[in-house]
Amino acid sequence: MTVPERRRAAGLARLEQEVVACRRCPRLVAWREQVAREKRASFAAEEYWGRPVPGFGDPAARVLVLGLAPAAHGGNRTGRVFTGDRSGDFLFAALHRAGFASQPHSVSRDDGLELRDCYVAAVARCAPPANKPLPHEIVSCREYLAREWAQLRSLRAVLALGKVAMDGLLAMLREQGRVPPRGGYAFGHGVRHDLGGGLALFASFHPSQQNTFTGKLTAKDMDAVLTAVKRHLRH
Repeated sequence: MTVPERRRAAGLARLEQEVVACRRCPRLVAWREQVAREKRASFAAEEYWGRPVPGFGDPAARVLVLGLAPAAHGGNRTGRVFTGDRSGDFLFAALHRAGFASQPHSVSRDDGLELRDCYVAAVARCAPPANKPLPHEIVSCREYLAREWAQLRSLRAVLALGKVAMDGLLAMLREQGRVPPRGGYAFGHGVRHDLGGGLALFASFHPSQQNTFTGKLTAKDMDAVLTAVKRHLRH
């Protein structure tokens, strides 16, 4: 790891500590802690994380994968984004096939998974009731995404998983003056937008069970988007 990469890693580690300690949104604090106390029967013997879930990955990443929020019995249980639920099973299997993940499964914070050239985060860092963070809760989390963005200085591609994630990213970039304050960015699976400076935004349906179990999002669909991301990185 180079000196700049070590500095980025240290900056991300400091940010992680702040994220984990966050109590900005009373509704989300109450919900995540309630879930951690009551637990799902199949995880009754486990100690739930029950706190905000920070981003995770390679400080030198050229690809940011951005989701919506931790799942109540996934990231809110394990303490790592997209870890311990069906969405994570689908996503990390695809990232492994594309060469961005060291293994195809993500079950716990200490399972040995490493991301290569990839960083994964969410626009909301706490598990929300009904998997739906409120708009002002996403705004409250925006600072954390902006600070991750500042540390991930090698980024060349963002893969937004779902329209809410894409809108959250664009809102942050508008605040920074990176994209115009007005103007539409269409969402659709496989859609790509040029953000200037060699940075591209790719969109995908979210790998929720609602999408993967119904066939709205298949492994082939996700592989196609990741192939497009890799093609962009080569140019």
